[in-house]
Amino acid sequence: MRAFGIVADGGAGGRRRPSRRRVMAVAKSVELGYCLLEEGKSAVDAVEAAIVFLEDYPDFNAGTGSRLQLDGVPRMDASIMEGDRLRAGAVAAVENIKNPIRAARAVMERTEHVMLVGEGARRFAVASGIEEGEVRTARRIEEWKRNLCKEHKHRQLLESIYGCETVGAVAIDRQGQVASGCSTGGALFVLPGRVGDTPIVGAGIYADSSIGGVSATGLGEDIVRVVLSKSVLELMEKGSSPRMALRMVMNRLEKVTGGRAGAIAIDGRGRVGVWHNTEFMSYAYRMSGRKVKMGAGVK
Repeated sequence: MRAFGIVADGGAGGRRRPSRRRVMAVAKSVELGYCLLEEGKSAVDAVEAAIVFLEDYPDFNAGTGSRLQLDGVPRMDASIMEGDRLRAGAVAAVENIKNPIRAARAVMERTEHVMLVGEGARRFAVASGIEEGEVRTARRIEEWKRNLCKEHKHRQLLESIYGCETVGAVAIDRQGQVASGCSTGGALFVLPGRVGDTPIVGAGIYADSSIGGVSATGLGEDIVRVVLSKSVLELMEKGSSPRMALRMVMNRLEKVTGGRAGAIAIDGRGRVGVWHNTEFMSYAYRMSGRKVKMGAGVK
């Protein structure tokens, strides 16, 4: 029987060890996705379901829990890709959408485009029946005001960027289709309209069913510079295991850019890889015939 399963992450680079509640939430998202795969649903369905759950969980920097940019407005990015035909969809700098990953899937399946941005992306999402949602919760606004008034040191600024708690997932289904996706509220205090790696195919995500799939998390600018997800798949195509390929690309990222990131991957044989050069990274995965495994990714 062909191996099937799913891996998900809750972001790399937080300043503190992820709470058990946050790790359990990632594990729950994996169980939701795995149940769909077990029923015979597609890898795209599983990835979307896992990420929707995490977007709705306010502890993560995606969907409902999105960070506020410098002007106090949350702008979200998301993407999804299926590896059979290399179809992909993404939204960037979109506001007031409850689940950006659903909008990204709509772009992939209902248009000839790969990415929509800003107000155009929001209007398309609403027209496609995607639920609207006010992200600026009272807790996020107070956090934004409190932190904005502080005199940040350089390290604190870096930590606010790295501590993203963005979310991602990669799955392989019973038919061998691979899909990957990710969703983020970006980084705290960035310039309005800033877009990181999440919606960029080849950087934040990539999926090719003949090889595998990857989803990245961390400082987006550096992930884009090394085209992280596509670079990992190229090494996997040459025979590297997902874990080895992730480690090699992450080492290059750190050496060349000084960047900090994490990523998850699955190959066509159902092997899972998790790697990060940050101190923490919450993740969970479950493959057919096995129980769910989870961790905080402590280095």
